[in-house]
Amino acid sequence: MNLLDIENLTKKFGGLEALLRFSLSVREGEIVGIIGPNGAGKTTLFNCITGFLPFDSGYAFFDGNDIQDKKPYQIVNLGLARTWQLVKAFFGMRVMEAMMVPSFSKRALSIHSSEKARQEKIEKLLREMGLEKNIWSEVDNLNQGELRLLDISRALVTCPKVLLLDEPFSGLSHKEIENISRVIQNLNNEGLTIVIIEHRLKELMKLVQKVVVINFGKKIAEGIPEEIVQEPPVIEAYLGKRRTKVGLA
Repeated sequence: MNLLDIENLTKKFGGLEALLRFSLSVREGEIVGIIGPNGAGKTTLFNCITGFLPFDSGYAFFDGNDIQDKKPYQIVNLGLARTWQLVKAFFGMRVMEAMMVPSFSKRALSIHSSEKARQEKIEKLLREMGLEKNIWSEVDNLNQGELRLLDISRALVTCPKVLLLDEPFSGLSHKEIENISRVIQNLNNEGLTIVIIEHRLKELMKLVQKVVVINFGKKIAEGIPEEIVQEPPVIEAYLGKRRTKVGLA
């Protein structure tokens, strides 16, 4: 069963075609990686399917619902949540307070109706992310890695069916990446469907079952990791024509 279906999605900024007839299907229970050079259109894709940008043509369906023209909060309440390439932290709050904000979304309240249940959910997420020592810290005092972990945790508070992660490993140490990878795998084992944009290919390829490659707004390849890294269009997009393989070591 497909949870997310995108067909011929096109988004233009003036004369620039950021996405051109882009199609993608994500099956329930998958971890899908989306890769491509800087400026390829990856984050624009996330912005379009989460309601932050209107798209010019094409279709986007989530869990059987047409999500074109829906507001971001409406899409979250359907069960599609995201993180950000540039972390949008709630400065001026404590970590617990920042986590409580998404817990009041309609979807989160329908699943965890009591304050106690919501707080227990938040504390569990923070423990899994390794942020339990920061529960009552000021968000302003977190380092970049901790802010990244908080951003992922806030998205999970909304109890999504599909989680979109925009460069989740950015700014993290190797230990933090191992922790996040373990959390992602555990979440997927529990049934969460995950789509990841990431530049750190070695770490990404260990997690995903399918990889989609985008360049200049177009899908240029799709398949399993072992095959994708040897596709000539992928090699050329990343490394030019001289190299024979995209290295993952």
